[in-house]
Amino acid sequence: MSGDDDSNGWQLTESDPGVFSELLKTLGVPLIVDDLYSLDPDSLASLQPLHALIFLFKWVSTTSEGMSGNYDPEFPGFFAHQVVNNACATLAVLNALGNIPALKSGSQLTQLLEFTSGMDPQTRGLVVTSSDWLREAHNSLSPPSAISLDGLGLPKQTEEAYHFVVYLPFMGFVYELDGLKPHPIRHGSYHETGEGWLSRAREVIENRIATYSPEALDFSLLALRDDPLPSIQTELSDLQAAGRQAEAAELVVKLEGETSKRNRWNFENSLRRHNHVGLVHSLLVALAKAGRLEPAKESAKSIMKERISKAKMKGETMDES
Repeated sequence: MSGDDDSNGWQLTESDPGVFSELLKTLGVPLIVDDLYSLDPDSLASLQPLHALIFLFKWVSTTSEGMSGNYDPEFPGFFAHQVVNNACATLAVLNALGNIPALKSGSQLTQLLEFTSGMDPQTRGLVVTSSDWLREAHNSLSPPSAISLDGLGLPKQTEEAYHFVVYLPFMGFVYELDGLKPHPIRHGSYHETGEGWLSRAREVIENRIATYSPEALDFSLLALRDDPLPSIQTELSDLQAAGRQAEAAELVVKLEGETSKRNRWNFENSLRRHNHVGLVHSLLVALAKAGRLEPAKESAKSIMKERISKAKMKGETMDES
């Protein structure tokens, strides 16, 4: 869960494939994360091999009554509790990676998984979130917190909290790994033929999404998959060496798309790492000197009032301060 103060140095991160993919690169894992806009078979097939689905949703405190699936207290795989706020994104990734057989990983991640083997979920969560190197990797893609409102006597307001959970196959069953739950949730078995585990996972996720209002935009879905770039490059070289230029041309387009996506991720991640306070200050000074700061402020107030009015008409709440 993300949104409260009990973070122990873990900062908020965005639900963005570029952020997750950079984290995976830091962990030495040959996987990437892609946005998933549809759960239809064709969309899922295009991302194969697909190892897990990461689901982000607005967290609301509820009881276990009406929960789909069943707790599995004897789950033999890797499962860690979330013991600090803001760590749920990285914890979701680890809960997925720890259950992918024969996965290659960097030395630090390998040592962490080996060290926590056999621990109960609570102790494992404490060890994971106490890892300085992991926290630094997580925080490296969080926007710098350069402005503090502490000491101004402003009333504290509760922010909406969002949370990440993972759906993945393990030993013939589809599991939901939620660090805020006491145990992994088993959602039933699946057939290896056809779509395999994704057919069952689709059913579970669609049922969960159906609990939101039709116009709700309080969730997103990400796919944890093999990095397709090495296989594309190898196949392209083979086709070119065989003189099969027409097929090679199709792969060139695919390769350009993957390369362009990574360039965009790198650019966006560089913006996340940059402290923009100096730029904002300079812009405000320039507006003030030109006599345009007050009109800009009044315009912003007007736009915000309009947004609040529209939100109220939809039955939504917004901070009016």
